[in-house]
Amino acid sequence: MRLTSDFWVGAHVRRCFAEGAYAVVRRRGAREAGAIFLVVDRLDGTYDLYGPAPQTMLIDADTGGRLFERLQEKCDRETVEARFVREARIDPDFWVVEIEDRNGRAYLDMD
Repeated sequence: MRLTSDFWVGAHVRRCFAEGAYAVVRRRGAREAGAIFLVVDRLDGTYDLYGPAPQTMLIDADTGGRLFERLQEKCDRETVEARFVREARIDPDFWVVEIEDRNGRAYLDMD
């Protein structure tokens, strides 16, 4: 069973806080099935960006039906924001969660 985007984002923000990181929902998308992007602020002026993995990848039930891939690594803020501008033209119903972590952890099972 796939978790709703709203539920998954709320749980992920709580997980980040439980691990000692700060996380905030920067953009709310479609409650049921909006795409979710994670921005990891490394607190050194660089960012990692994670987004939905291609649907051709096997979906693991333990992830709530959501798999992520790293789209950018140690990029600048402008690169991240440019991606969101492009994404909004295609599908404006996406979520953005921003996480502050000096070690670059997104707190996904792939970390």
